[in-house]
Amino acid sequence: MRWSLIPFSFLLPLSAYACPDLQAFYQYEDDVESQIALESALAPLMSECLRSPEFFALYGAALMETGKLSVALEMLERALLLDPDNGSALIDYAQALYLRGQLFSALDLNRQLSQRQGLPANVETLVAEREERWRSDTRGYAAQLDVLAGYDNNLNGAPDPNQITLTLSGEPVILTLNPEFQAISGPYLNLRLGGQFQQMAADHQHQVTGEIRSRTSEDAASDLIQASAHYNYLLPQRDNAWQFGAGMNHLFFGGSALYTAIDTNVRYQTLTANSCTRRYELAGQYQLYKDQSSLNSLESKLSAGLDCPIQTMGVSSLLGAEMGVVHSAAINDGRPGGDRLGWQFNLAWQFPILKGTLTSQFSHTALDDQKGYSDLLDDGAQRWVKRSFVLLQYRQILRPNVAFMLNIYHQNQHSNIELFDSVDSTLELGVSASF
Repeated sequence: MRWSLIPFSFLLPLSAYACPDLQAFYQYEDDVESQIALESALAPLMSECLRSPEFFALYGAALMETGKLSVALEMLERALLLDPDNGSALIDYAQALYLRGQLFSALDLNRQLSQRQGLPANVETLVAEREERWRSDTRGYAAQLDVLAGYDNNLNGAPDPNQITLTLSGEPVILTLNPEFQAISGPYLNLRLGGQFQQMAADHQHQVTGEIRSRTSEDAASDLIQASAHYNYLLPQRDNAWQFGAGMNHLFFGGSALYTAIDTNVRYQTLTANSCTRRYELAGQYQLYKDQSSLNSLESKLSAGLDCPIQTMGVSSLLGAEMGVVHSAAINDGRPGGDRLGWQFNLAWQFPILKGTLTSQFSHTALDDQKGYSDLLDDGAQRWVKRSFVLLQYRQILRPNVAFMLNIYHQNQHSNIELFDSVDSTLELGVSASF
């Protein structure tokens, strides 16, 4: 026999074109055990069915049902390369993309399916139901209610010393503070109701948050009510994200409006898996004080920070640090101390402990007035203030949507003018419910 006369197709192995009839494989049930059996039965046939889109569609569907999404996507892609119009492969490929977390790619493919002519009624219903269900995943609502009882050694934020020194006619005069202006301690009830709405698109996100918080105690003059609302517009990309925000914060103290703050911010951050995330932020706040317009100010802050995942002895935690420059510009010339300039350092560490999560925060702020504060205090010296606080928050899930909370807070403020020295410590515990 002369090799030159043998047809080329005869030289190819039988497996290159001998894919068997696959109809028998459609009889498997939809449960996981049956799909595992189907996967095992199809796997040996791959070398015989390299040109069969039907095989790769069927094999990809079985892999998807058994949770092997990466391989399933590959098999379904091969089916569509061989036959771009393969309807079953398109339906399963959209499902696999959704399960993999690629929501908008799945929605886009599902929309293409819905525009096809002549879809069977059951397939048309399936595609429409998926569109509605997946579209609902682009919108999220959440609310949280915290109820905590605690004890505060300085409910009214009074200065630490019971006596202050005034400068009268150039001479120091010691004045004992009226008891009502001294620190008042006691138990309190803290209530917080917050809500969030988020809407996602393929290339941006909208986020709206709102919160109402109240603190009541036996000293009604120290009661607080705070209401805030904030909007964020996010532009996430593969390795970075921009965030633009604006909001308002209103505070009542002792039953009367204290101040309103209007704020805005721009943040840029890098997004790198398994390594530190860098962030840079420029924020501004316009502060308006009720019946004390001389205190009105425009505060700005430029900061940079890092958020780093840490693995220690098999335990994952998150460490964050931020450093910023702060400037507070007086709106009116009559504000005591004039403009203020300073810096702020924040440190946060979150890690699992016992059966819950402990979040620890430390912050230190230093501000210097650019003018003398008052002729009556330290003979008109320029005031400096250094304030530090530590917050420890333990949170443990008790049942779905309900958590136990324990907060410990301590703040210490020092100044060259003793009127602004203060110490505040609180301990509170309670429950948090999300819905």
